[in-house]
Amino acid sequence: MRHFLKLFLTALAVATAAVLLSACGRTPLQEQQAYVFGTRVEVLVVSEDPEQGRKAIAAVLREFDRLHRAYHAWQPSELTTLNLAIFSGRPLKVTPELAEFVQEAQALAKQGDYLFDPGIGQLIKLWGFQADEFKAELPPAAEIKAWLASKPSIADISLDGTTVRSRNRDVALDFGGYLKGVALDRAAAILRAQGINNALINIGGNVMALGSKQGKPWRVGIQHPRQPGPLATVTLADGEAIGTSGDYQRFFELEGQRYAHLLDPRTGYPADHTQAVTVLIPAGPRSGTLSDATSKPIFIAGPNGWRDMAKKMEIGLVLRVDRDNRIFVTEALRQRLEFIGQAPELTVLP
Repeated sequence: MRHFLKLFLTALAVATAAVLLSACGRTPLQEQQAYVFGTRVEVLVVSEDPEQGRKAIAAVLREFDRLHRAYHAWQPSELTTLNLAIFSGRPLKVTPELAEFVQEAQALAKQGDYLFDPGIGQLIKLWGFQADEFKAELPPAAEIKAWLASKPSIADISLDGTTVRSRNRDVALDFGGYLKGVALDRAAAILRAQGINNALINIGGNVMALGSKQGKPWRVGIQHPRQPGPLATVTLADGEAIGTSGDYQRFFELEGQRYAHLLDPRTGYPADHTQAVTVLIPAGPRSGTLSDATSKPIFIAGPNGWRDMAKKMEIGLVLRVDRDNRIFVTEALRQRLEFIGQAPELTVLP
């Protein structure tokens, strides 16, 4: 965990320094950080009225905290209450918001051929990733085999208004691969409602830009999966979002092998063919949500399927680093990347 935070904070420092250097001395910049969703979050706003900026940031962080508490996957929450009902075989009437999340997550999971599946909470727990600290130990193979035989999926859930049922008691919802993106969209709506049109929101590497900094686009770094600092930088236009799924974010190592939290529901084991996948999502009402949810199935699809998966999900700006450090990037994203020093060797795809 300390290794993850060191890498994250290094990247954050680079991106933040660029923002601060560009913004200081002209329009006041307010910044606040917090630890939510199991990661560090940062909100920067540009406002002529510092008090307006501080109040807007506070409203965003309150919403982040509410979402985190309401939909925590292993501490008492609305989500754990629903999971207990599913395990007990009981239908449960939930809040309209939770019903909406279940419905949206189902649609996203289906679009990604269920490689991203918020219904695999039991598997995540088996691997020890429903915790703040990870133990370097493998789950019993028999338990993974039993989980695979049950094949729990968010597809097993049905909704009747706000009443949730599941045909499979082994379904356990975990919104860890979805909620950070939702939070980005919520943050954008809150900031705009409070008159903030220029801001940068960073939730553990999922970033959304609003407006610009003194007329210049926000520039953010794409974390290198094996080195401190960014692999490249990219500018974000108003409303665009970028998200990265990486095996360096939540993982443990055992006997020289890395086991990351990005689990393949087809095998029950972590995907080990990819180090990182970054997607850039054009501006839209769900750009934040898509920046979080779409990188997972592209990551898990692997060397023979990632490009087709990206096309299926209509994600045109993608960068993938495989386990051998080879970098693949779509032409649309390559045109927007800037490298510090000599550019690495790239395989550019249409």
